[in-house]
Amino acid sequence: EVFGSLGPSGKFTETTPYAPNSPYSASKAASDHLVRAWHHTYGLPTLATNCSNNYGPYHFPEKLIPLVIIRALRGESLPVYGKGENVRDWLHVEDHAEALTLVLRKGRPGETYNVGGDSERRNIDVVRGICRLLDEMLPNSANRPHEKLIQFVTDRPGHDARYAIDAGKITTELGWRPRHDFDTGLRDTVRWFLENRGWWERVMSGAYRGERLGLG
Repeated sequence: EVFGSLGPSGKFTETTPYAPNSPYSASKAASDHLVRAWHHTYGLPTLATNCSNNYGPYHFPEKLIPLVIIRALRGESLPVYGKGENVRDWLHVEDHAEALTLVLRKGRPGETYNVGGDSERRNIDVVRGICRLLDEMLPNSANRPHEKLIQFVTDRPGHDARYAIDAGKITTELGWRPRHDFDTGLRDTVRWFLENRGWWERVMSGAYRGERLGLG
């Protein structure tokens, strides 16, 4: 989001100028500038990464993929902004975690690394894909076909048309590549939410806020 919106071609690189289009994305850009300023002024050994949209297990329900899964399981409408034509590059959370670990261990201080999944999809295609997976995995669901739950809603302000990340630098310099293809990863994610209803129900209820986290 810090780079703004892309046209139908091209990808964001580490040298793409920041051009955030919403206060939310501007706050992210500001934190990146602060980190780089500390490195430039005081020599703090900083590392920065920019990633594409994550997905996978334990994804909080306000985000697109878990939101669609959970609402579909409840038989609720599936809101899609505009016509669903916005494009996002999807990155499995395990691939992202591996990239961050690699950058921490081998990255050059002061450098920025882009981490992308090379899996661009229109939002409407992601939503329909989830619906088809639920139809397959829940053959007796009263909500089949789940696509009937899709409802197009007014687009949100500052909704960028397309994001795509060029991960060439981290691939060339550090040897990282994503291991998950999107179709398999999405199937695994839908299955995870089906098998871990207790987790997301606690999150939805707010009960997780009172749970102690960590090992200590």
